[in-house]
Amino acid sequence: MKKEFLEITPFTLAIVSEQDENGRYIAKVLEEEMEYVLEAKPTNVIDYACKYFGASLKGRQEGTREISGITHKAPITIDPASGMYFFPTKSPSNANCSWIAHSHIKEVRRGDEGTTSVLFKNGSKISLDISHGSLINQLQRTAQIRFLLDDRIKRWRKPLRSEDDKDS
Repeated sequence: MKKEFLEITPFTLAIVSEQDENGRYIAKVLEEEMEYVLEAKPTNVIDYACKYFGASLKGRQEGTREISGITHKAPITIDPASGMYFFPTKSPSNANCSWIAHSHIKEVRRGDEGTTSVLFKNGSKISLDISHGSLINQLQRTAQIRFLLDDRIKRWRKPLRSEDDKDS
């Protein structure tokens, strides 16, 4: 099914780069219950989703760099409040870059000739043109940025003690 709008939600598993019959890169969006195609590159879909939540992809990448020091193929949060953390499989400037949702991954397996299979918690599976080691590295980097950002958010949410509370 083709859709005309760009929508990424907490139920999005991946935005996979594919080529259409004319050789143009398009985005196959995998959701928990369905999948659909967008006539846009996956990185453009991610940028649109970031902007929907108040920042551009570039801004999210700069935030990742500031928090963790990660500069290349940086994992990002689209919206930390809803747990949407994604990582790219290649440089985001590469039209063949796919984006994977960190929270939906159940298992990662070596595939044939430099590919890796990703098994999602809902049972669906995709094969990606990325080495097993590189995908594991992206998973770990995403876990790191997720932990660091969630920790910062939790610290700000702690109730502040008033001067009266300090005396007791």
